[in-house]
Amino acid sequence: MRNLTILAMSVLLASCAARPVDRVALPAAPPPGEPANMVGLSSGALKTAYGAPAFTRKDGDMEMWRYDGAACRAFFFLYPDRAGLTVRHVETQPRPSNSAFDESCLAGLRRAPAKVS
Repeated sequence: MRNLTILAMSVLLASCAARPVDRVALPAAPPPGEPANMVGLSSGALKTAYGAPAFTRKDGDMEMWRYDGAACRAFFFLYPDRAGLTVRHVETQPRPSNSAFDESCLAGLRRAPAKVS
């Protein structure tokens, strides 16, 4: 009986191993480049310019701040340095195919920032 169980388990495992694995391609990374005067912006200066973020997320020492507009979203990635958290990368959704950010999105969010809490 034990041999039969081992044989059945072996057949089951072999059938699982023979299945093709579905692979999903990752989207292409956005092109390099950052908005003028954004890299090195302090967290305080970011709040002054854009207000309080709609959403924040911490991953270790890094923080991502998301700002939502009517037509787009902006994502600011802040990392620690001597002065505290500073912006190191910016992305928007949607974004043009040749850039990680849409300057008109950032400008629109600057014109109507959320209130700082």
